[in-house]
Amino acid sequence: MKAFWLELKEKRVSYLFVAPFLLVFALFVVVPIAIAIGLSFTYFNMIEPPRWVGWSNYLALFLEDDVFLIAVKNTLLFAAITGPLSYALCFVFAWLINELKPRIRAVLTLLFYAPSISANAFMIWTVLFSGDAYGYINGILLYWGIIDKPVQWLVDPRWMMPIVIVVVLWMSLGVSFLTFIAGLQGIDPIYYEAGAIDGVRNRWQELWYITLPMMKHHLMFGAIISITNSFAAADQLQALTGTAPTDWATWTIVQHINDYGYVRYEMGYASAMAVLLFITMVLVQRLVQRLLRRIG
Repeated sequence: MKAFWLELKEKRVSYLFVAPFLLVFALFVVVPIAIAIGLSFTYFNMIEPPRWVGWSNYLALFLEDDVFLIAVKNTLLFAAITGPLSYALCFVFAWLINELKPRIRAVLTLLFYAPSISANAFMIWTVLFSGDAYGYINGILLYWGIIDKPVQWLVDPRWMMPIVIVVVLWMSLGVSFLTFIAGLQGIDPIYYEAGAIDGVRNRWQELWYITLPMMKHHLMFGAIISITNSFAAADQLQALTGTAPTDWATWTIVQHINDYGYVRYEMGYASAMAVLLFITMVLVQRLVQRLLRRIG
């Protein structure tokens, strides 16, 4: 403890500059997480004072709440597919676009990034997959004779999850994509020249031994964004398949949290789900961080 205070005294100017960020971070990140953990052990309905219930909320999640178990399965499936795929697509497209001329690169970057910043762009898919004969997909399939009656794409549990996965992947070239573009642009060509002298013979070796190691911080940031987006999916799924999807086929943990937190006002129960989701995301992030350390 004495050594800590001595270091603090020696570097007091540096800590003074960092203090505003630490204060904001503690106020808006650390404190809310601590409050959520505390509330997860209580019954709190926003009207009465929180009442301590111990582990009851957590036990109820796994022993009494069948819909939560469905949400866990859907969330893990959705995250396992969209997380890695969107991450890979962001990097591949960024890598390919980075090789083009500046003007063409700027235009393509805007075209790929546009869906992610257009708030309701995904609603075009509700027209494409409309369940009547006027939906574009149904209309084409009926015209070709592949089906004899319209398919309820966004109502039939067999098709709901695949369709929302496709839509989310279509909109996934967002912040991670721009981060990778920036990372690729920041690599000095001199490193590739040095690599060629040291025996790097093709583009794949350049990618593995030069590009990826030089972008580890960008790759980590992109991974965090992809993990967060895949586990926190809710709004797009709900807009496409409704607030109560058939057989809960696209129901996720975040939707379940919103249901109990903002509809039923059972904040303790919702906090328990939020804490479990937070722990899962942290564990996945740590796993990805360990994998990225092996690059190069």
